[in-house]
Amino acid sequence: MGKLRGVLAVLFAFMATFTVAAQTDESPVVWSQEVNQISDTEFELILTADIMKGWHVYSQHTPSGGALPTEFTYEGAGEGYELLGPTEESETETAYSDIFEIDETFFKDNARFRQKIRITDAEVRQVKLDLFYQVCKEVCIPVEETFYFPLYGQEVVIEEATIDERSLAMGESLNIDLKNQKLLNQSNGESLEGSGGLWVIFGLGFLGGLLALLTPCVFPMIPLTVSFFTKHSQKKSKGIMNALLYGFFIVLIYFLLSLPFHLFDSVDSQILNTIATNVWLNVFFFLIFVFFAFSFFGYYELTLPSSWANKMDAASAKVGGGLGIFFMALTLAIVSFSCTGPILGGLLGSTALAEGDVATNLSAGMLGFGVALALPFALFALFPAWLNSLPKSGGWMTTVKVVLGFLELGLALKFLSNADLVGNWGILKREIFLAIWLVLSLGMTLYLLGIVGPKGQKKSATRIAFGLISAAFTLYLALGLFKVTPLKLLSGFPPPEFYSVMEQENDCPLGIDCYKDFEDGLAYARKVNKPILLDFTGWACVNCRKMEENVWSDPAIYDILNEDVVLISLYVDDRKELKESEKFSYKYDSGRVKEIETIGQKWGTFQTVNFGAASQPYYVLLSPSLEVLAPSIQNSDIPTYLDWLQLGLMNFEEEAVMLED
Repeated sequence: MGKLRGVLAVLFAFMATFTVAAQTDESPVVWSQEVNQISDTEFELILTADIMKGWHVYSQHTPSGGALPTEFTYEGAGEGYELLGPTEESETETAYSDIFEIDETFFKDNARFRQKIRITDAEVRQVKLDLFYQVCKEVCIPVEETFYFPLYGQEVVIEEATIDERSLAMGESLNIDLKNQKLLNQSNGESLEGSGGLWVIFGLGFLGGLLALLTPCVFPMIPLTVSFFTKHSQKKSKGIMNALLYGFFIVLIYFLLSLPFHLFDSVDSQILNTIATNVWLNVFFFLIFVFFAFSFFGYYELTLPSSWANKMDAASAKVGGGLGIFFMALTLAIVSFSCTGPILGGLLGSTALAEGDVATNLSAGMLGFGVALALPFALFALFPAWLNSLPKSGGWMTTVKVVLGFLELGLALKFLSNADLVGNWGILKREIFLAIWLVLSLGMTLYLLGIVGPKGQKKSATRIAFGLISAAFTLYLALGLFKVTPLKLLSGFPPPEFYSVMEQENDCPLGIDCYKDFEDGLAYARKVNKPILLDFTGWACVNCRKMEENVWSDPAIYDILNEDVVLISLYVDDRKELKESEKFSYKYDSGRVKEIETIGQKWGTFQTVNFGAASQPYYVLLSPSLEVLAPSIQNSDIPTYLDWLQLGLMNFEEEAVMLED
């Protein structure tokens, strides 16, 4: 249990440290390389690392179970040349890791690696080395680098990625000849990337911060901290300013935790979608949230290493002033982790499940969380008399934690559902998902009403009120499970209605006939001469389900989708492997090569290449001749979406008339 707790600690601490490291121009490790020729066919390749003070790099031979060891991959070894023994390394140090509870082997200040090789093919003129290592300073940053070692003194030749003629031909088939393409980028509809969506995410973060305030890790700190600032300052105004500064630093710390996610902006446009819809990552998050839930139920305590809090506390006392107050705020963040950690995890999960820019969403959510957490410290510093009205700590905080435990389990199930949908396992169909949520909701209701749980629980009016709300939600789930009423309030969270234990006519939204291959759908559209609704969607796309269940279900819109257009739904997160004959490499204009091995990779690349977009849902109206009929649209309400469809149909009819003339 201690090791798992350590891993979780590293995950959260990593974000803060990585932010600092990523934003500095000075790398913690500077590498240099050289080649020594021993004979006509033997060479010694040498890599030297100068390591910044306070940082260290792990040995190849550090024990498993801790940080990752340094790895060397020599491309082409065994073909044109052979390795003479293992890669040798300079002197290392060994120390016990409190986080991973093992002895780790690492380098400080500098490291030197040597590898002898023998050339077996005279055509070999250089050696390519792929290096993986971790540079660490209490937490670790993984790094991948590539080195080219020139032999016989010639210049290095960096090979440009090439692909075969078959891949070139298949890649060309992804590019379609869109007409009137400039119409795509005209503004239409709303999206979660918009300011409205960010305010929603901010509000969710703020709500999470308010919940964290009510936990036993944070609530007792409010009067203690405010009293410290107001009573230990020579002037009242100085105490108030210090408390306000303390609140500001709380907001800043939680906001900084989101910054590393912005580093993804410079990589593959599909990487965030790939991460969010990765089957095993979703399973991992499911297990983590179950772990969080049972910590709220009181089975164990989830804490960061106490040494971290002690160091921060000592630093705050030592430096004093504004910097000392910052360390006090950091101490609060560390000691309250057992309660805030699961809530922050839920916030991360919620923004990952939402559509749009994950990093921006997370920054907005973390900012809201920090503001809510800091607000009482600032308000009570300004109005200290209010402290007398604060309720006393007690059993009600345990009730809050238990309720949060039920909510964590509900969120955990969403991650498992994502994995099930993307992996096409078929084990967590809609009815099963709703039944488990129904059981969780019923359990929370019984607990709040005092029917189950420890004896002698105090049933306050507030607790009973929340119990009745929970009972109403339980009834709502029951009515939805038995299809008495649609669950529009939950659209996007349960699996789609067509993902059912009952046999369905097809696996398309709302039972509408759809195609899941662009070429097949295009051929049918040309045959019946109908416009195409191109629907870029995903199995784990929450907003896609919301659009289908709340907007597409409108009778006027449903009739158009069912009768007037050819629906082509392309799932960008479908992990089904393509047939071997259908796999290929796609080369972007930048020269980067991407391997297309799954259905989702194919359609995700298709969307990016032709429409310059990577988010879902994403809708395009096309004529059978690939004329863009209306601006692309994403999330929208019923009137906007209906107007958009009607505009596209009107333009299609006008195009048909022009062709006849």
